[in-house]
Amino acid sequence: MDEFALIERIRAQLGGDAPEWLVLGPGDDGAVVRPPAGQDIASSIDSFLADVHFPARADAELIGYRCLMASLSDLAAMAATPAWALVALSLPEGDAGWVTALARGMGEAATAAGARIAGGNLAAGPLTITVSVQGWAPAGTMLARSGAKPGDAICLSGPVGGAAAALKQIDLAASKPGQLSPLERSYWRPQPPFSLAPELRSHASSGIDLSDGLLADLGHVAAASGVALHLESAAIPLAEGASLDDALSGGDDYALAFTTAHKPLMARSAVIGEVASGSGLHLDGQRVDEQGFRHFR
Repeated sequence: MDEFALIERIRAQLGGDAPEWLVLGPGDDGAVVRPPAGQDIASSIDSFLADVHFPARADAELIGYRCLMASLSDLAAMAATPAWALVALSLPEGDAGWVTALARGMGEAATAAGARIAGGNLAAGPLTITVSVQGWAPAGTMLARSGAKPGDAICLSGPVGGAAAALKQIDLAASKPGQLSPLERSYWRPQPPFSLAPELRSHASSGIDLSDGLLADLGHVAAASGVALHLESAAIPLAEGASLDDALSGGDDYALAFTTAHKPLMARSAVIGEVASGSGLHLDGQRVDEQGFRHFR
């Protein structure tokens, strides 16, 4: 099937009425967006490569959901409300069924996050999916990695380690939508907590999404904030079937880690440690090296 027929297949899967801020959506030379007054815009972009970020033989619907939600998690980390995404897709062949399933998965993820896919690009080449996401929040309220303060609690939005455990234990290329085990869901259906955004904007001091492993990602917070992070391994909530090592260095969770001094927010989260003066990461009283996924070593 040629490029333009595939694009029409994709548009048909996205469907639905456009929100009033989306002036011009998929199908033109570019999307036109009119952000609400008084909002700052956050933007992020990720590229997902076959057999690096997902199994090339996996179900396309699962791939689509995972790739879009993994990108949108960057907005959750900044306490931004997801708004729109642009998707560039490189395909080795014009398989209409595969593209339709991919778009269906992406559309489901966008709906779950309250976002819209506003446009994109399609080309022939090695299987690669690039997703650019944009969101907004009231001016001056978004989170960064650099705001953690001594005395803050270090919190997690939910259990971690499940996706890394799934990579070790399961043939993820054989996963089927609607038949996912809890570990498979951890990998294929990440659920960043977008609903936390208003509370994080008001009460958190820093935030990051967990894509590369708890130690690696919290190491970024420690470095950006110029503080030490002291973690307690027994307090880290593990996904069913996951080990502590999966949580510390596995990645792909897309839960949020954040720092806060707000006790009601702490009470509704998993408190795994405390921010202190100094530098680096400390686990159970011992300094530890940052570990996690890295593209270049």
